Amino acid sequence: QAQLVESGGGLVQPGGSLRLSCVASGNIFSIINMAWYRQAPGKKRELVAVITRGDSTNYADFVRGRFTISRDNAKNTVYLQMGSLKPEDTAVYYCNMLVVTDSAVKSDYWGQGTQVTVSS
Repeated sequence: QAQLVESGGGLVQPGGSLRLSCVASGNIFSIINMAWYRQAPGKKRELVAVITRGDSTNYADFVRGRFTISRDNAKNTVYLQMGSLKPEDTAVYYCNMLVVTDSAVKSDYWGQGTQVTVSS
C-alpha cells in the first residue's frame, strides 16, 4: 500500500504562480509514472501532465508552456510548477502515481486533491 499527500494549493490572482507537491509514502519499491490531473466543478477529471521514471514528460495542450512537471525519485515526490495562471485553471488538482510495492505489485494511487483557485 502507498499513500499520496498533496500540498501547495490556494488562491492566486490571474497571471500568478503556484507550486504543487505530492509525496508518496508506504510500501514503495519504485514509482513508474507520476502525473497531475484536475477536475473543475461539473467537469470530468482531466490529465494535466505526466512524467515517466526516465523523466519524459507530456502536457495537455491547455497548460503546455505554462506548467512544468518534475520529480524527485529519492523523495518519492512529484511537483507541478504552474505559471501564467488563468481563471479557467481553477480546479481540484490530484496527483496520481503508478507504484510498484515491495511485493512487486503494481497499482495506481491517487492523492486526496488540493484546491487551486485563480481569481482577482
